Amino acid sequence: MELDLQKFRQEIDGIDAQIVALYEERMALSEKVAAYKIATGKKVLDRQREQEKLNALQALASNDFNRHGVRELFEQIMAMSRKKQYQLIQESGSMNRLPFIETDSLIKEGIRVVYQGAEGSYSEAAMKQFFGEEVRNFSVETFRDAMTAIEEGTADYAVLPIENSTAGIVSQIYDLLVEYENYIVGEQILRIEHCLMAPEGATLETIRKVYSHTQSLMQSERYLAEYPAWHQVPMQNNAFAAAKVAKDGDITQAAIASEYAAKRYGLQILQRGVNQAENNSTRFIIVTNQKIFLRSARKISICLEIPHESGSLYHMLSHFIYNDLSMTKIESRPIEERNWEYRFFIDFEGNLTQSSVKNALRGLRDEARNLKILGNY
Repeated sequence: MELDLQKFRQEIDGIDAQIVALYEERMALSEKVAAYKIATGKKVLDRQREQEKLNALQALASNDFNRHGVRELFEQIMAMSRKKQYQLIQESGSMNRLPFIETDSLIKEGIRVVYQGAEGSYSEAAMKQFFGEEVRNFSVETFRDAMTAIEEGTADYAVLPIENSTAGIVSQIYDLLVEYENYIVGEQILRIEHCLMAPEGATLETIRKVYSHTQSLMQSERYLAEYPAWHQVPMQNNAFAAAKVAKDGDITQAAIASEYAAKRYGLQILQRGVNQAENNSTRFIIVTNQKIFLRSARKISICLEIPHESGSLYHMLSHFIYNDLSMTKIESRPIEERNWEYRFFIDFEGNLTQSSVKNALRGLRDEARNLKILGNY
């Protein structure tokens, strides 16, 4: 039996060598196809032709198992052929230039920055860390108001929270990035430490009500459980909660917000770090209505829709693997009015000037639906 196994393995090795030789022969022909497409401006992907070809190849197999395997095999071969063609088109200089302009700095004299919330919010703190204490700024009530402000030009940049390390993504921001023609140009990560604060004279014994954002109350759940008699009141924003408690001056009221808010509104801190996660942080994005990116940018965010077909997401992600690009994040959001279809948001390492990035984006643009570059930062 051992001799039979060795014989079978040798036969498989011989067949595999033939497959490799035929694969290389096929890829050489793909280069000629790419040259033709470069000369004529013809698109790389012809979905109808590819499906017809796959159906014909599948029909050559002798049983259902092999038909499935043949289809999967040739889907991969055709995908590699397309990637090779995209690479050759990129190297030929025929690829369209991406409509983003490099810049050396975002911080220029006279810029105005908008953030959502009240003075003393984490968003204001993130803004000042990124742009400096003296930057001209104003606040608005909602995330949509902030996006509208930069779209209309009343502000140059907006600072918006997009992700918290414990609570996850801010889904509304993802949806607004699709809706508006605004682009990410920077990010600021802020450590989040919630503090219990109250007017002067208040103590833990005098508190009866605690105000904060729903998420902050949730993040402080373990601490608040020690005081079951306290009535928890959700607010739109932590800073609004601190502002209300400061305005009322009632020693039975407390707010959960940042130390920054306590200083801004003159409240005393009764307890620091009431949120149970020691390594809690929020990532803020810097957004503008201009298609610009810093020369030093090293992360790209995109969103795309994919055909509602088996293997679609795998084929999209293969463009990152082929071009040796490291994907750092993927999120999905349901597409309105299209049941069970999703839009994917992807972060990956790179700069829009890199050939590998252009090659990947060209492939994604041809094969995905509604690809949008959200920014390079």
